[in-house]
Amino acid sequence: MTVEAQRIELFFEGIKKLPEMAQPVEMSDADRLHQVKTTFLAKLNRRMAVDLESCVHCGQCAEACHYYNATQDPKYTPIRKVELLKRVYQRELSPTRWLRRLWTRDITLDEVNEWIALVYDSCTECGRCFMVCPMGINIPAMVNVSRQAFANAGLIPVELRAMEQEQYAGNTLFGIGPDQTEAAIREIGDKIGVEVPFNKEKADVLLLTSVVEVMVFTDQIASAIKVLNHLKLNWTLHMDGFEAANFGMLSGFEPLQKRAGDRIVKTAKKIGAKTILVPECGHAFPSLRWDQANEDEQEFPFEVLTMAELMARELRNGNLRVKPIGKGKTVTFHDPCKIGRHSGVFEEPRAMLGALGVEFREAESSKTVNWCCGGGAGVFLLNSAADLRQGAWKIKQAQIDATGAEGVVLSCASCRLNFEKGARNNHWDKPIESLLSLVAENLDE
Repeated sequence: MTVEAQRIELFFEGIKKLPEMAQPVEMSDADRLHQVKTTFLAKLNRRMAVDLESCVHCGQCAEACHYYNATQDPKYTPIRKVELLKRVYQRELSPTRWLRRLWTRDITLDEVNEWIALVYDSCTECGRCFMVCPMGINIPAMVNVSRQAFANAGLIPVELRAMEQEQYAGNTLFGIGPDQTEAAIREIGDKIGVEVPFNKEKADVLLLTSVVEVMVFTDQIASAIKVLNHLKLNWTLHMDGFEAANFGMLSGFEPLQKRAGDRIVKTAKKIGAKTILVPECGHAFPSLRWDQANEDEQEFPFEVLTMAELMARELRNGNLRVKPIGKGKTVTFHDPCKIGRHSGVFEEPRAMLGALGVEFREAESSKTVNWCCGGGAGVFLLNSAADLRQGAWKIKQAQIDATGAEGVVLSCASCRLNFEKGARNNHWDKPIESLLSLVAENLDE
């Protein structure tokens, strides 16, 4: 077993122990229900009201959902996942609320407890249902509101609660904080013969990392260092704001989502960064590039980029040079939902694969309609979602197998973890590679 394989196994063993770390949230049943309803009412806006009035019950969202397709269980129909939000809207805010109260029953705590699995275990907020809905109903946005409501009621699944509580209380994840991260990355730098520029007072580029990279996919950190040095950029890793993973976004606990984002924004402004580079992490990118900017209600004085965007831009500018691998390597690419469908980063990874000269085979469903791997939005951490993840991943496996490609390239560590788990469960032996690492291995110095 390789060192990386051992790290992956240890990580998944660690996930099994997360429930032991979560602290209970003491709250009466009445208060929990009150928190859910008041959060719904506070978050409901005009767009959501239109969406909740617009469903024509066509079933297209079900056909687009990996969990419904894997199980054929109608309870996983995406629009059903926002049923509690819809009922609160109908009874309290809709134009005909006085009439709808006659037949629309109020939500109960028992129903809230039942819906926890629907909005956490069986929804990655991937957005595929939104893309195919003929009415343009943004179901993922309303699922996210449900997560926020459940978080305020202390009803986050124990694994996500453990991570949220740890990150909120301090600045660690899985016990790894600034000191441990710096020590681990210094060691990585020593192995590749590079002195990593930590905590520079002024730098043009602030590189972020994630706990998954530090614990498991250290090749991604090493590759980022190699690429940035190849480009001769003035960059730094700063321990005041280094962790891209945001468990406030995943759990729905907004105070943590804001606090984690503020650390990064404050650090970037302090050092005068012109660019923040987000690691290969699906949820970390939109949480900073979109959600944090919306929360701050201001335009950032810096750009927020994925590594794929930076590499593709520098390739166009002639600053990034790679050695072609050649047509002997046949690959396909998995578009991470939050980087691709939510953020529009489609062509940049393909440009890099094109520069590497590999034989690229596009999957039948890709880019905006790409199938989710089944592990996004923190679902890869939930022990109770194991069977659902497995079913969703088999859809992804069949999609990749149909291309005839020898391997798959990814640009998200969460997807990579879920792919590795799926491959182990199904004895699938195709190579699973990081786009960043593939580029770094073939830099033309």
